[in-house]
Amino acid sequence: MDTQILTTTTLSNRAPLLAVLALAVAGTFMVRSTPSGPISSLAAGDTTVAASSPISSGMTALASAGEAKTLSPEMRREFESLIKDYLVKNPEVMMEVQTALEAKMEKITNEKMASALKENAKELFQSAAAPVAGNPQGDITVVEFFDYNCGYCKKALPDLAALMQSDKNVRVVLKEFPILSKGSEEASKVALAAKMQGKYWDFHLAMLGLQGQANEASALKVAEKAGLDMTRIKKDMVSAEVKQEIDATRALAQKMGISGTPHFLVGDKVIAGAPENLAEVLAGNISDVRKAGGCKVCGG
Repeated sequence: MDTQILTTTTLSNRAPLLAVLALAVAGTFMVRSTPSGPISSLAAGDTTVAASSPISSGMTALASAGEAKTLSPEMRREFESLIKDYLVKNPEVMMEVQTALEAKMEKITNEKMASALKENAKELFQSAAAPVAGNPQGDITVVEFFDYNCGYCKKALPDLAALMQSDKNVRVVLKEFPILSKGSEEASKVALAAKMQGKYWDFHLAMLGLQGQANEASALKVAEKAGLDMTRIKKDMVSAEVKQEIDATRALAQKMGISGTPHFLVGDKVIAGAPENLAEVLAGNISDVRKAGGCKVCGG
């Protein structure tokens, strides 16, 4: 009877089977990093299916739709065997599913980011409390979320500085986003206090160029070397204005779905991280935004 189930089933009766197969393939990728998941189990020749496996999940999904009531234990075993055989013989299907899933997730992410940009444009691009470098009246705004203890932020600094040097019409908004350590927050407080004395960019360059851990002690040494009024620095770094800016940036990052550094926005384009060709990517995105008539959400 087991073999007859598949060979004599009508096309309409195969629909649940195909649905289970599709769910199983998709489920396989959702748990592909789980050592005990279906890929490793099948590779080992295990034909049993755990209650939490993708195949079982597929059966549950069909049951909720009123489809699985016709699935006998024999049919379940037959389905499971078919799915195993199909995936083993056609592993490229899993790559196709993964590619399609990644494309869909990228589209969803981009749509969410576009919506978040519109909703938070003023805080992102026009906040008076955020430090600004480059040309304050520039036609394109680049926003960077960074942390002074972030190695990739240090790596990205020369490219950002070179961009401002080569393109005098770029405005850069720097978002103090201390997420890596307590020392990162201490350094951000000193940086924002330096902004109150009009020497933020000088401090920023020196701080990101510093070897070793960024914290209050190292930040104060950098501030002193930069010729800042240290009495005022120590007072301003604990001010309500400084705390408010750091808290506001953290809240903004959460709304934007930003959880790492560095994170760049070039107008309405996003660069997560610091790719090897960051300078090229930044310049390319700036060119694209200009060709499109400027940033549609930030007024740049």
